[in-house]
Formats: sequence, structure tokens, C-alpha cells
Amino acid sequence: MSEARTPPRNPAAEEGPAQVLRQLGSRAHQLRATTRAADHFSAQDAAADRNTGSWLMSCALSIAEELASEVDALARRLKEQPADIAFKQRVSLLRIRAHQVHAAARAADHFLDLDSAEDHDTGSWLIATACNLARQLASEIDDGMATVRRPATDRGPIEPHDPALARRVAAATNPVRGAA
Repeated sequence: MSEARTPPRNPAAEEGPAQVLRQLGSRAHQLRATTRAADHFSAQDAAADRNTGSWLMSCALSIAEELASEVDALARRLKEQPADIAFKQRVSLLRIRAHQVHAAARAADHFLDLDSAEDHDTGSWLIATACNLARQLASEIDDGMATVRRPATDRGPIEPHDPALARRVAAATNPVRGAA
């Protein structure tokens, strides 16, 4: 007798786009850290360190591929749903950057696997490129989260429930007393 199986739960499909973007931001920072470490180790003189850098770049390639795929999935999901046009445009730009990082990581990994010194130099430059693109991607996702948290619509004054936060907000919005 066969039992009916339920499909595996896909938490990304059940979460809101902003939550998915937060998770992508976390993955982008992991990618940035991995490419940065690969760049550091690849520049070392010891063969073991360069091997570590090459291995880290392979890890970065896997992360970049997954991240590009996840950004693609978010873009497809937003295409099918009514969503903020500015948010859709931001995800579209993130998608381009994610694919750029993936391409640079893939190229770096390829050149690091080759035998000549010239190929290793090319791989090192490509690691630096991937590292820069990963940093930009992480920053752009962080900037995207800032606009999600602070929508452009005017909803009136903030009414914080935390008294310390209320004092800071009031101090920030009131002019300094006694200033000339």
C-alpha cells in the first residue's frame, strides 16, 4: 500500500519578499566574506595558503550559484504577484549583480585550476573582481532592506513604544535649546 506523500515544505515560498531579501542579504555577506578570505589566502607565498584560497573560491562559487538562483526565484515570484514596482526594480538590479558575481567566481575558479603562473595571476585578479562584486551585492541588498523598512509613503509620526527610543526620536526632531 502506498502512502500519499506531501511535497517538502518550501519556506521561501511561504515567506514575504522582505524576509526572503533579508535571508539573501545574509547569504550575500557570507559570499563577501568567502571571496575576501579567498583573496587573502591566494595572495600568500606558501603553496598551502594558495590551495586554501583556491578551495575558498570553490566554496564561493557554490554560494554565488545558489544566491543567483535564489534571487532569480524571488524575481519570478514578484513577477507573478502584485508588488511595489520600486521593490521589483531593486530585485531586478540585484539579479544582475548576483549573476555578475557568479560569473566572476566561476571564471576565477576555472583559472585557479589551471597550471600556468599566468592563469593563476588571472585567477587572482578574478578573485578580487568577485570579491568587489560580492561586496557591492551585499551593500545593495542592505540598501534594499533600508527602503523596505522605510517606505516612501507618509504615515504620520512614529509612535514608539520604547521610552528610550521615544526620547531619542524627540531629541532628534527638536532643535537644540540654547543654540545661537
